[in-house]
Amino acid sequence: MAFIICLFIKITLFSVFTCSANAQLSPFYYSRTCPNLQFIVTNTMRQAISKEPRMGASILRLLFHDCFVNGCDASVLLDDTTTFTGEKNAFPNINSLRGFEVIDTIKSNVEASCSGIVSCADILALAARSAVFLVTNTNLPPPTANLSTLISMFATQGLNARDMTALSGAHTIGQARCTTFRDHIYNDTNINPTFATTRKATCPGPSSGTGDDNLAPLDVVTANRFDNGYFQGLLTRRGLLHSDQELFNGGSQDGLTRVYSFSYVAFANDFANAMIKMGNISPLTGLN
Repeated sequence: MAFIICLFIKITLFSVFTCSANAQLSPFYYSRTCPNLQFIVTNTMRQAISKEPRMGASILRLLFHDCFVNGCDASVLLDDTTTFTGEKNAFPNINSLRGFEVIDTIKSNVEASCSGIVSCADILALAARSAVFLVTNTNLPPPTANLSTLISMFATQGLNARDMTALSGAHTIGQARCTTFRDHIYNDTNINPTFATTRKATCPGPSSGTGDDNLAPLDVVTANRFDNGYFQGLLTRRGLLHSDQELFNGGSQDGLTRVYSFSYVAFANDFANAMIKMGNISPLTGLN
């Protein structure tokens, strides 16, 4: 839990230090205006994940797809209209992103408690935070961070290879459709043959014309728990996606992947730091 609290505090402080001059943001704003906010979000997410364990990963992915298009502004939630074409039905998202109804439910529950206070962008970020918390192995040691370290990171711009490797660790939860990993299990050579055979059993070859929507876990070690099992699987060539296994394929990220596979704390710290930097992608502040 400490890791997730740390991550939430980092994101909140990031907003304060980067935007306070324009909008006078405060990390205590919701504690005054919507004191039950975190409880409402976490409780609703707990119910959603209880019904479908995969939903935690879906909400985290929803936040990623929102942030990587001009910042974390909840624009991915907007429906298309006759005069507006948004992100929700763009090619990488259509029939792929999930969890919109969960965000709708959270929004409704929050509005019932404190109407017109909490933005959709903050609801999506808080939902993702709660999703990770609810599927984290709390027996693992949490990372540490102090305020001076956090402040120094807020000036950092852009995502580097280390950040992207850490963010890829979000694949430690969730599943992928056969159509996204079929080419890897049938055509790539950097894959454990036994693992490939297992996956082929539920993901028929392209000539079959079937199975596109069949699911498989992205993390073969601990599929429903946020830990470092994803990286452990990569070391044995059991990455489900081509892009997953590229993190351990004789390239520049092999060493870091090994570190993450041995140390959850190292991964958790880097993941939290990368989440901050992701949140700093083209943020609009003040009158903008």
